[in-house]
Amino acid sequence: MDTQEIEKKQADDKLKVTGEKSDQTNLQVETEKKSEEADACDNVSDEEKYQALNDSYLRLMAEYDNFRKRTLREKADLIKSGSATALTNILPVIDDFERAINVDKTEDITSVFDGVKLIYDKFISYLSQQGVKIIETAGQPFDTELFEAVATIPAPDEDMKGKVVDCVQTGYTLFDKVLRHAKVVVGA
Repeated sequence: MDTQEIEKKQADDKLKVTGEKSDQTNLQVETEKKSEEADACDNVSDEEKYQALNDSYLRLMAEYDNFRKRTLREKADLIKSGSATALTNILPVIDDFERAINVDKTEDITSVFDGVKLIYDKFISYLSQQGVKIIETAGQPFDTELFEAVATIPAPDEDMKGKVVDCVQTGYTLFDKVLRHAKVVVGA
């Protein structure tokens, strides 16, 4: 090869290298521009995403707050209406007590006693419909979950040791939960 061809080849190589560099530079510039545009788009979309999520969060919190207030209001209404129903069902018992009080002097004490006993039975029946039960005490083994010992006495029989001898005050349960412990005397 002669010198002219070598020089021409070197010039072509230089052009290729500088062309490649300029192509690389152009590609880098274009890539940078695209990434800047994408970043700008991402920033806008991130901002939009943030706003959408924030709006969704605020709406959800408002819905939860409304739900909480509504359920509290409904609970209060249920309690009010439940107590109204309970009191309405007690009114006939009160009517019976009024009739018993208004009885003029009578010499037949047994009929008055029978009337009061009927009122008592009616009231106990109503309580049992509501889930209230009397705690049975006579001869039961002493249980601290149901009974409160107010006194101990020497057991009349050997089998009555540790058992309830007498009931001072009746205890009640509501659906197997103790409303009031029975106050009892226990044999020792």
